[in-house]
Amino acid sequence: MSTVKRLYRSRLNRMVGGVCSGLADYFGLDVTLVRLAWVLFVALAGTGLLAYIICWIVIPENPL
Repeated sequence: MSTVKRLYRSRLNRMVGGVCSGLADYFGLDVTLVRLAWVLFVALAGTGLLAYIICWIVIPENPL
């Protein structure tokens, strides 16, 4: 019996859409680090906002 790891947006630990929290849970990272990385990605690359919106649409919300 294997447990399948799935990526979901968080319902509990969210700031905007729960994307960063869901990614942090999936990869086992601290959510603050993921949020800081995403802010840097938005500020430096400029495409981070579009990527966030796409992730918000594509990644399903955690059904709990």
